[in-house]
Amino acid sequence: MAEKIRIGILGYGNLGKGVELAIRQNPDMELAAFFTRRAPEALKTQSPDVPVYNVKDAISKKDDIDVMILCGGSATDLPVQSPEYAKYFNIVDSFDTHAKIPEHFANVDASAKEGGHVAFISVGWDPGMFSLQRLIGNCILPNGKDYTFWGRGVSQGHSDAIRRIKGVKDGKQYTVPVPAALEKVRAGENPELTTREKHTRECYVVAEEGADLARIENEIKTMPNYFADYDTTVHFISQEELDRDHSGIPHGGFVIRTGTTGADTKQMIEYSLKLGSNPEFTSSVIVAYARAAYKMAQEGITGAKTVFDVAPTYLSPLSAEEQRKNLL
Repeated sequence: MAEKIRIGILGYGNLGKGVELAIRQNPDMELAAFFTRRAPEALKTQSPDVPVYNVKDAISKKDDIDVMILCGGSATDLPVQSPEYAKYFNIVDSFDTHAKIPEHFANVDASAKEGGHVAFISVGWDPGMFSLQRLIGNCILPNGKDYTFWGRGVSQGHSDAIRRIKGVKDGKQYTVPVPAALEKVRAGENPELTTREKHTRECYVVAEEGADLARIENEIKTMPNYFADYDTTVHFISQEELDRDHSGIPHGGFVIRTGTTGADTKQMIEYSLKLGSNPEFTSSVIVAYARAAYKMAQEGITGAKTVFDVAPTYLSPLSAEEQRKNLL
């Protein structure tokens, strides 16, 4: 067993930076290398002693990395990168396009088995920690109903969609749970809720000088797949206000399972997250699962895995004895 688990980071955006910081909080791990599509000498990291390589050189470093963490995006990066690198490394990714998870799992599973590696997909908080809570809730309260609320938090995909509209200089979008809907669920009413009844969307937009504000607002509110199905509020503000009041990437939400047991006794399970930084928290989850990937690989386990496939003991740096003594 290696003295420390050697981690590679592939991609250095918000998630890669979060993983870099998370590794520092885990004494049983060390950051072995960064891999980037940019010119390596141009990448300024917060770990100047750690080497930076071009992604083209990644495979040649496979014997120096115990787990490669893939920090690319779900739209175009991970569908290609995860199956490719699972042939050569134990990997963890944060693939979060829910509808395509079965297809992504199958592709990565074939590659990981071919290469003899463990590959964790869709690790984070949703999919990830919220997925676990939904599964546990369904097992414990089989006669019940699931509710997932996201926010209040910044949706990076929706913010990007706003910024692509003609006349928009900058913008942020917040997803906000509807308080009345949350109250009904917590009261055990088991409501049937439409998309519009569960969440609202708040947009903070910096428009270019002279832009048609009414057109921009209408384009946002009627945008299919993003805003058309929600009650959406658009606030036009200055760049200074956006930079001052909306620079962070907070998020969070709730997973609630309501149900009945025995003689129609009402029960409820609620799990909530309040995140100061979405990417930093996601990174912290990923790093814990990198430890599990390493331990499982040591046992000869191969193939794609999700958060459902891991006994919690694999996530902990503590021995089984210490876990029983201190946490059980």
